Amino acid sequence: MIYKYRIWEHFILEYLVISFTHKNTDIATREKIAFNNDLEKEAFLKKILSTDFINEAILLSTCNRIELLISTSNYKEASKIAISSFSFHSSLDSTELFHRADIYDNESAIHHIFTVASSLDSLVVGETQIAGQLKDAFKFSVDKGYSAQKLSRVIHFASKCAAKVRNATQLGSGSVSVASTAVAQAKQLYKEREDIKALVIGAGEMSELACRHLLKYGFNVVICSRDMKKARILAHNIVSDGNGDVYEASQVEVRPYSQLELLLNTMELMITATSAPYPIIKEEMVKKLDIERNWFDIALPRDIDNISLEGVNVYSVDDLQCIVDDNMALRASQAKEAYSIVGTMTTEFYNWLNTLSVEPAIKNLHLKSDEIINKKLQNAIKKHFIRAEDHENIKKLCQTVMSEFLHQPTIKLKNVSNSHDGDVIFGTVQNLFGLKEN
Repeated sequence: MIYKYRIWEHFILEYLVISFTHKNTDIATREKIAFNNDLEKEAFLKKILSTDFINEAILLSTCNRIELLISTSNYKEASKIAISSFSFHSSLDSTELFHRADIYDNESAIHHIFTVASSLDSLVVGETQIAGQLKDAFKFSVDKGYSAQKLSRVIHFASKCAAKVRNATQLGSGSVSVASTAVAQAKQLYKEREDIKALVIGAGEMSELACRHLLKYGFNVVICSRDMKKARILAHNIVSDGNGDVYEASQVEVRPYSQLELLLNTMELMITATSAPYPIIKEEMVKKLDIERNWFDIALPRDIDNISLEGVNVYSVDDLQCIVDDNMALRASQAKEAYSIVGTMTTEFYNWLNTLSVEPAIKNLHLKSDEIINKKLQNAIKKHFIRAEDHENIKKLCQTVMSEFLHQPTIKLKNVSNSHDGDVIFGTVQNLFGLKEN
């Protein structure tokens, strides 16, 4: 459900989020919208930032979501540009995308991003990967010059919010992820057996998580990857550090990618999580066997093509919903507290933004007083009302007096910054004291 509320109506719209997730799109649609590499992301961001209405942008693309966070001066035009660009990228109809997307503006956009960072909007609530993925997306935009001050503020606050949720609740306790959920389902399927080896295809972050969870559940692991060097490093790291657990080298095996077809037709359990832009496992590669095979495809785009062979059960990310529902039930009370934190942090973010507009006015008041003090002191010295050698001491005294005099107005200005008539009061102060408008 889209979070919609408006407290600060007098503010011009600044933030916009276009969101495609497991909640509003099926996996086939997300595959088409997803971005498979940095070149695709860069081309997309460069295109939307070439328009007059989008100032900064961050693009997050994972197996469960595609989020576009924008700083804009025109909500409606920016929405049109974003949806049109997604349509061009995915070859999907723009009208369909518009109806599927969750579109958030300003306060609801901030609330949504804080919710995402805190893993409350994830398929598996409490999974720990999303905060890092959001930071990586932000870093990519910053490095390319696509993100600056406005979105930096959002991401920094989102990180603070996620940290508060982790510290105040048990949502992040244990290791929770799509990979762990897939392994938990696999354990249910093979709970009566202890002789199962699991094939893991890929050597990235999700594959590493899958390997570690498989080993914890008592499975032995065979890693198969196009990058043998990376696969060997992964196997070595799992055995050598174990993250507190001790594993034998014999429990983790590395096999070359040339043996993939052989492995598919000899092993019962498989988890695949590569970053390939197309299916790497096709029906013609799979032979009919007397054993039942269970394959978990946690990649996006999916690694496994449509396979209708009897005895081969393929589970995609969206097929893990049964465990996800249990996860939600167990964490419901914790999530309630977490949402309260997100709401509070959203309010704090806008309160903080409001104080940013007050700080220049306060600074200008003090600069104005310093100008007057310096001017009057110079005149007094010229007219021999005071001695030149007393200049610094008298200046400090005058500054102390003015600081005390401005103390109460400063507090009042900060307090009214959060009110609906804050802009009017600022304008009045600027006119009364002849302050610079910037």
